[in-house]
Amino acid sequence: MFFKTYSAVIVGITPLLVSVEVDINTRSIKRDMNIVGLPDTAVKESKQRIISAFKNSSIALPDGLITVNLAPSDVKKEGTYLDLAIAFAILGAMKHIPQFESVVLGELGLDGTIRKIKGVLPILLEYSDKGFDFIIPQDNTAEALASKSKFKAFSSLSQAVLSLKTGEYSLKIDQVLTDEPSPQEYDEDFSDIKGHALPKRAFEIAAAGAHNILMVGPPGTGKTMFARRFPTILPEMDEKEVIETSKIYSAVGLLDSSLIRIRPFRSPHHTSSAVAIIGGGSNVKPGEVTLAHNGVLFLDELPEFRRDVLEALREPLEDSVVTVSRAKATHIFPANFQFIAAMNPCPCGYFGDKEIACKCSAFEIKRYWKNISGPILDRIDIQIQVPRVEFEEMRSKSYGETSQQIRERVIKARNIQKKRYAQEFIKLNSKLSHRMIEKYIILSDDAEEILKLYVKKYKLSGRAIDKVLKMAQTIADLNESSIVDVKCISEALQYRLNNLDNDFAF
Repeated sequence: MFFKTYSAVIVGITPLLVSVEVDINTRSIKRDMNIVGLPDTAVKESKQRIISAFKNSSIALPDGLITVNLAPSDVKKEGTYLDLAIAFAILGAMKHIPQFESVVLGELGLDGTIRKIKGVLPILLEYSDKGFDFIIPQDNTAEALASKSKFKAFSSLSQAVLSLKTGEYSLKIDQVLTDEPSPQEYDEDFSDIKGHALPKRAFEIAAAGAHNILMVGPPGTGKTMFARRFPTILPEMDEKEVIETSKIYSAVGLLDSSLIRIRPFRSPHHTSSAVAIIGGGSNVKPGEVTLAHNGVLFLDELPEFRRDVLEALREPLEDSVVTVSRAKATHIFPANFQFIAAMNPCPCGYFGDKEIACKCSAFEIKRYWKNISGPILDRIDIQIQVPRVEFEEMRSKSYGETSQQIRERVIKARNIQKKRYAQEFIKLNSKLSHRMIEKYIILSDDAEEILKLYVKKYKLSGRAIDKVLKMAQTIADLNESSIVDVKCISEALQYRLNNLDNDFAF
C-alpha cells in the first residue's frame, strides 16, 4: 500500500518542497515505522508523536512495516513541519482518506492536536503561485490570510481527517484581517532629546539617504536615545519590504500573527558571536544582520564586540547580503539594514570630556580604538561626536522638532532620489556605485576644490571619498538643490572623524 503527499521545510530561510511517500508492508511480521531521507532528530521523533496522536484520536495503526521516505533524500530535513503530512500519508496508504494535492504543514501533539509551526508564510508565498493549496494548523491562520493563499486550517487530527473524508470544511476566524496597514506607533519621539542640534541633523541626513552612522561620546550623553528613536523618522515600509521582512521573521519563528509593518530594530549584546550576528552554524540560520533587514542594526559599545564580529560586517555593509558557504550548499541571506553604532572615546569613557577627567593612558586609548579597523570605519558614512548637554539645556521646558516633522523632510528627500534613479536598480543615495556617482552627482567648482584639499590633508580612501559624495548629495536633496555646492560638501565633510584624529589619538 503506497501513498504520496507533499509538505515543506525551511532551509536557512528558503522553503523546500518535500515529497512525503509512505509504503506499508502488511506482510512484514515486524510492526514498526522507519523514516528515511536525511531526517534530523525532530523529524525522527515524529514517529512517537504520530503513534500517540493516532491512539488518542481513535485511529488504529496498520499491522506491518511502515516506511516513510522524504524526498529529495540528499537534503537534511529539520523541524516539526512534516508530522501532519506523514500522518496523512499513512492514512492515505490505509485508504482512510482520498488522494489530495495540498501541501500539508503542522506539528502533532500527543493528544492529536495540530500545533503552530514557524515558516508558514514563506512556504505559502513560495508555492501558492505554483498551483498548490495548503493544509495548515489553525494557529497559523493569520499568516495564511496575509499570504492570500488557498488553504484549510485545522486544530486537531480527527477534525482534519473528517474534513478530508466528507469534503466538508468551515473555518472559524476570531479576527478577520484586513489589507489596511495599521499606522506606525512608537513610544519614543525625537522631541524627547534636548539640545544636540548637530547629531539631530546627522540623523536626519542618515535617514534621508540610508547612511550608516557612528556616535562617539561620554556615557549618558544620549547615544542610545538617538539610536532607539531613529526608526521613528524613517518612512513606513512599502508592501514589498513588509513581505520580505515578514517572511524572514516567519522562517525563524518570530512572527507572532500578521505581517510586520514596523521596521525592525535589532540591538544585540556585545558578547554575541559572529554566527549570532552574521548567521551560519552547523544548521545554517540567519543572524542579526538578516533580522534587521529593511530596518536598523544598532551596536552599542562598538569596541567591546569581538574583532572577528566587526570584520564580518564588511560584506553586509557593502553588499547588503550575507553569503554563508558550506560543503553541501551556499546560503544567501538578505541584509539591507541601516547600521548605527555607539561607543565611548576611551575605556573609562571620559576622554575629552569637559566635566570629568579621563583616567586612561594614551596606550589604553589607542588599544581601545584599535579594535575598530580602518576598513570598518571606511564603511560608516557619518561619524560624529555626541557631547555632554549642559544642565540648563537638559532641564529646559522647550522641546525640539517631533519625529513626524523630521520624517516629512526625510520622505521628501527620498522621493527626490527615487525620481532621479528611476532608470536604475537603486532608490537611495547610499546605494550609488562609483559609476553612478560620476553620472548623477554634480559638484560646483568650489565644492570640488574643497573636497580635493580635504582628501589630500586626511588621505581619504576611494571608498571614503565616495561616502562623502553620497552624503553631500543627500544634503543637497534635503536642501532641494540640484547641485552639490560648497555648503553641502562642507557639511558632509564635518561628519567624518578624520578631522578628529588628534583628539582621539588614532
